Amino acid sequence: MGSGMDESRIWLRNEQAVLARMRGTQDRIADAITTFAGTMQFVYIHAVWFTVWIAFNEGLFGHSAVWDPYPFGLLTMIVSLEAIFLSTLVMVSQNRQAAREKVRADLDFETNIRSEVWSVHMGSAYGAHVSQTTEAPTPTRR
Repeated sequence: MGSGMDESRIWLRNEQAVLARMRGTQDRIADAITTFAGTMQFVYIHAVWFTVWIAFNEGLFGHSAVWDPYPFGLLTMIVSLEAIFLSTLVMVSQNRQAAREKVRADLDFETNIRSEVWSVHMGSAYGAHVSQTTEAPTPTRR
């Protein structure tokens, strides 16, 4: 391997492996919940749930089925708690996304540095020196 570079040192870390090590059980749960909460299925389930809740509590199935009469205080409390938890989980997922972007940026930077080193090495191998490539050419007049 006469390239002059130690190939064992030129090992680009796998982004997915780095991110997997950063991810714990709580992060996986938060991601799963926020992924589901961002679907139309989530919206449909809530629409059905609210419709059934209101139908029961308006007495459409008999007054004995009413457990949360208008103004639906229990429903309001449940929905408020759900909103608090969902907004918190969304923020947790956004923080994780920012961490993922930082890892990607670091790996991109590492890749760019390795590419630059390789380019300089290849340029040297072909007789081009860094000083030759960084100097601006002098204009000639005709």
